Amino acid sequence: MNRVTVALALVTAAVGLAACSAPQTSVKPLAQQEVSAPDAVKVPAGNSLLASYQGDGVQIYQCAKAAWTLLEPAATISDHGKPVALHFKGPIWVSTVDGSEVGATAVPGASVKHADAVPELLLKASENHGKGQFADVTYVQRLATKGGLAPAGKCTDGAQASVPYSATYTFWVKG
Repeated sequence: MNRVTVALALVTAAVGLAACSAPQTSVKPLAQQEVSAPDAVKVPAGNSLLASYQGDGVQIYQCAKAAWTLLEPAATISDHGKPVALHFKGPIWVSTVDGSEVGATAVPGASVKHADAVPELLLKASENHGKGQFADVTYVQRLATKGGLAPAGKCTDGAQASVPYSATYTFWVKG
């Protein structure tokens, strides 16, 4: 499954969810609220919380040399149940509201492993595109992870597996 296919599938799902939901009053993201994060994935001083969103999707693994390796995430990022972004390989987050995007890379050593879920991470923005909610993002945190671990056991080369996961994603800006 390539990046475009995953993105299109997520966009279709997000649009479908948005179309099915009842009209809502304007709800602001959880910005300016205290976000609890382990010390290892704390955002450096000089950055402020822009938004906190719920991410739900899958971690897609591919079998290579009889071992599962992460191929890419595919998730819908939501604000109080309303889809606001898509998350996919890069890692990249693209706003479904205004088209802005942020790409990021993991900060070395800024990870908290869990026995039953993908690790919590601190990622530093490496690229920003467009004008809108992700235009000025400096850091992204993946927190409160559930699920998403690679399948256990041996596999057949070329096989793929999609493992459900969820996480809280926080987006930070200078200031």
